[in-house]
Parts: sequence; structure tokens; C-alpha cells
Amino acid sequence: MINVDYPIIDGDGHVVEPDKEMAEYLPERFRRMPGNREYSLFPQDAWAFGVVDPHKQDVPDAAMWLSFLDEAGISATVLYPSNAAAVGMVRRVEWSVDLARAYNDWLHDKFMRQSERLLGVALLPVHDVGACVTELRRCVGELGFVGAILPSISSPLMAYGNPEFDPIYATAAELDTMIAVHGGFVGAHNFADPLRTYREVRALKHVIPLMSHATSMISQGVFDRYPNLRVAYLEAGCGWVPYLMDVLDEQFERKGAGDLKRKPSEYLMDPNVYFSFEIEERTLPFFIQLLGDEKLVWPSDYPHERVRAEFFSDLPEFFAREDVSADSKRRILSENPKRLYRI
Repeated sequence: MINVDYPIIDGDGHVVEPDKEMAEYLPERFRRMPGNREYSLFPQDAWAFGVVDPHKQDVPDAAMWLSFLDEAGISATVLYPSNAAAVGMVRRVEWSVDLARAYNDWLHDKFMRQSERLLGVALLPVHDVGACVTELRRCVGELGFVGAILPSISSPLMAYGNPEFDPIYATAAELDTMIAVHGGFVGAHNFADPLRTYREVRALKHVIPLMSHATSMISQGVFDRYPNLRVAYLEAGCGWVPYLMDVLDEQFERKGAGDLKRKPSEYLMDPNVYFSFEIEERTLPFFIQLLGDEKLVWPSDYPHERVRAEFFSDLPEFFAREDVSADSKRRILSENPKRLYRI
């Protein structure tokens, strides 16, 4: 048990969505189709992530999540999807809208209503911006969600800096809620095409899409149009950010960026832009030196990829790091997620 005088907030935990359980939240027409055999609700990754790998992870319900929080010394968690992160790969738009709404209702009923320590972000059906706005208003305004997720992969591939997504950002800014661009499936992202093993793909599957979206959102002026918008780039650590700052400043200076109000690096340094990090990241002190310690949140990532017991060493290892100050640890574990999620 961690002994600190502040609440520790897990800025990025996960649910695992059982199809049969979540299907009960779909519209009636999908639950009473005679003669229709069972299919997975969400499409699978082309690399069969989680299907052919050893099954290490829990499928936690609310009670299991709460026991994990108690045992780890965590006050609350913000819950993101697992399988449902593939909603961006659903090409039948009306189906993706129904799926996202069903997921959000399931998350609210099965987790958020069970404890105020279990906080939810809304899944947005990214192929229908109008439906995204409607669902964002419903989830934040009526159900008490603390933000929304735009999955990092879609089919066809989209870049979230494109002006077509502006209504989502305008609504989030109006509601004073956050938007997370969260790593997930590989999908159709062509960086993986020349790679032969999943370990190669797994090393890059989160960071490359996040770099693409951050670049797009900066280049297309999202942060100029919505200066109060809070955005978090999650699931890829933080070591990529200093590199992206340098390369964007160099390339934008060479190719021209007079339409932007600031240098690209200054948008990444903006206090409304957040990142997660990994406990063992060697570049963490450099990130803090360059960008400060008020832009980071800690993700437990429970229950992904590891057996439950392996998660309990993470916080002790972080507190044992001598290259991160006690004040920085307090901000990262408590103050920053409170500010990002308005909790």
C-alpha cells in the first residue's frame, strides 16, 4: 500500500467488453433477429491481437476493479475501452453509432453507477460527426462522463486535425470536457505492412498513429481554433514528444507555417495538452525538464497484457525513482488527472 497524503488517480484504466453482456444494450432490432448466428460486435485487429497471444488479463467487473484500486492504493480510475476501441474500423456507419451508444450505456450501468471511483470516457462513432456531438452531449451532460475518446485508428484512415471534426472540439470546449486520442488497434495503418512479427508491430502500433494525429491537429489549426480544448494523447508513453517538437519546428519552418499562431512545439507544450507515460521510461526526467511536470498522467493500463499481481509493483517502482521529484510525483499522480478530467 502506498502511503501518501493525496489521492492517486489512475488516468487510463480499461474495461474488457463481453459481447453477450454488451449486446443487451443494443437496440431491440439487433437482439431479436431469428436465425442470425453470433458474430463479434467489434472487428478484430488484422494481427489477431489478444486472440493468439497467451491469455493473461482479467475481465474485471466493477467489484474486481474496486478491489484492484483498494489493493493498489488508488483512489479512482478513468476507464477506457478495449475491444470497443475498434469502433473506428466499423465501416457501416449506422452500426458504429448504435455500437458506441450501447457501449456507453453498458459502461455507465455496469461501472459508473456502481461507484463514483469508476469514471468513464465516452466512445465516439468517428465516422458520423453529428452522432459524435449528440453522444458527447448525452454522455457528459446526462450521464456524468468525464471526457470522450477518439480511437487512434479508423478505416478509412482519418486525421483528427481535419476541419470536419471541429463540431466535436467545439462541443467539448463548450462542455468543458476533455478529448482523448487513444492508441488501440493497428487496423489498416500501413506502417505495419513491411513488418513481419507482432512484436515489431506492437512496439510501434500506438506511437505512430498518435504522432500522426498530433501533427495533423497542430498543422490544421485545431488548437488555434479551440484554445481552451483539453486533449490527451494516451497509450504511447511520452518519449516521442520531444522528438516531434524538434522535427515539426524544423519542417514547418522550412515549409512555411505562417497560418499558425505559434511554433508547433509550443502547441505540444500548451498546458491543455496532456500525455501519459510508462513507469520505466528513461526519458521521463528529460520530458519533465523540457515540458514540465503538469502535462503528464499515470496510466495503470489494468487489466491489459499482464496478470493482476504484476500491476502492483508499478507505483512502488515509480515512487522509488530518484530522478523524479516528490512534487512532480504528486502532480502526475493526483493534481494533473484532476485538472484534465475535471474531477
